[in-house]
Amino acid sequence: MSPKPEPATICNYDWEEQLFTEGCVVVAGVDEVGRGCLAGPVFAAAVVLRRGDIPDGIDDSKKLPRPRREELAVEIHSRALAVAIARVEHDEIDRINILQASILAMKKAVSSLNPVPDALLIDALRLPGVDCRQHGIIGGDAKCVSIGAASIVAKVARDQVMREYGKIYPEYGFDTNVGYGTATHLEALKKFGPTEIHRMTFRGVAKPEEADNYPIEQGLF
Repeated sequence: MSPKPEPATICNYDWEEQLFTEGCVVVAGVDEVGRGCLAGPVFAAAVVLRRGDIPDGIDDSKKLPRPRREELAVEIHSRALAVAIARVEHDEIDRINILQASILAMKKAVSSLNPVPDALLIDALRLPGVDCRQHGIIGGDAKCVSIGAASIVAKVARDQVMREYGKIYPEYGFDTNVGYGTATHLEALKKFGPTEIHRMTFRGVAKPEEADNYPIEQGLF
């Protein structure tokens, strides 16, 4: 039976508590970040929070200002029962497509967790081939604290990597746009062309006839 807590407007622990009442012991939240970017890897995180020791303020990472995200990431790492982060690089994204790369990153993160989870709460998706209970929650990073925690950890880790790339490729504004298709980023692509870390199958990078037609998602950083 799937957990069916009332729809929530505040990120909470209801989904996890419902799973505990159904006999689950280790419940992990899973999320990815960077799916809509034009450059760099896609990251995923899996987090098992300690029941009764949930950091205050966990929410969808996109809703939180950078300083608060970074503070929460430190808290989550120090207080959670388990945290795992995985990434899939730009060339693999081009080879297998962004959806499959996102799923692969999430599966890698889950497989690295210790203890092994017996239930997963995932933002929107399900992970084929992962042998445990799974519940995909639309908008889960804003409803479920375990997913929200995963979104925060993944975003902070990925943003740090993209800011390092910003030192190598300063023209593209990676230090602020972290790879998303902002006006500055698109203008740099027109002027300088793609870098070695750009996703060559993405609209905005590839020629229109060669793109995989993934929309440029803006305002997500």
